[in-house]
Amino acid sequence: MLRTLEHLERMAIGAVDGPIGKVKDAYFEDRNWTVRYLVVDTGGWLSRKVLVTPLSIQGADWDAHRIDVSMTREQVRHSPDIDADKPVSRQHEMAYLSYYGLPYYWGGPMLWGPSEYPSDVGELSRERLRTEPSLEESQSSSEHGDPRLRSCRTVAGYHIEATDGPIGHVEDYLLDDRTWSIVYIAVETRNWLPGQHVLVSTEHVRRVSWEERKIYLALSKAEVRRCPPFDRDLGLSDLEERAAHEQYPHPDPHRFSNTTFR
Repeated sequence: MLRTLEHLERMAIGAVDGPIGKVKDAYFEDRNWTVRYLVVDTGGWLSRKVLVTPLSIQGADWDAHRIDVSMTREQVRHSPDIDADKPVSRQHEMAYLSYYGLPYYWGGPMLWGPSEYPSDVGELSRERLRTEPSLEESQSSSEHGDPRLRSCRTVAGYHIEATDGPIGHVEDYLLDDRTWSIVYIAVETRNWLPGQHVLVSTEHVRRVSWEERKIYLALSKAEVRRCPPFDRDLGLSDLEERAAHEQYPHPDPHRFSNTTFR
């Protein structure tokens, strides 16, 4: 089912032996728009932000606003210190995943390595997954170099450019709670279509310029106008049904070979 980032940021995170904190942000990989980590504010018991990967999620009750993970509070207390206010590099990820004994998700052909779904990875052989490529091998085989994780909160507000001009800015995201991929960007179009919001598939992102704080689409304004409207008053199931009838196809997990980031 589709979930908004706004909904995600209301979720409490629970370890096997007690609460950890609440979600304050999410990091997505800038190559394929997949959420790799939740940024969790631990409040007074630890007084710092920590990362939680969907690979460790045991269950989620979206109505009760709670996500349960397979880590302990003591593990979280001694987890690698990562600056949650800056992009996270592959080196930091390797330290984090190794600490929790989790496989590297970039060690396979699908979104989460051997599977499209992070929930399936824990059921696979950890020994087999440890044949994953090293950082050096990952980088040498990638024409894009070292991918980075980007803050959803930071990218919110980025300007959106159609092929024939600006259309608005990022307001929210809709992610698939099975794959944790960001399927749609909710675009606020006040400078072009006053009062309207549309859902644009991430499949149609042509490139992202982090320096300019802009997202460039492979769609014209006329094509964006035909994208499904985004209405916060609608239930998410209604939004999902509406988006399913969009003229553009649902994003394919391997759709980003022609997308560039700089």
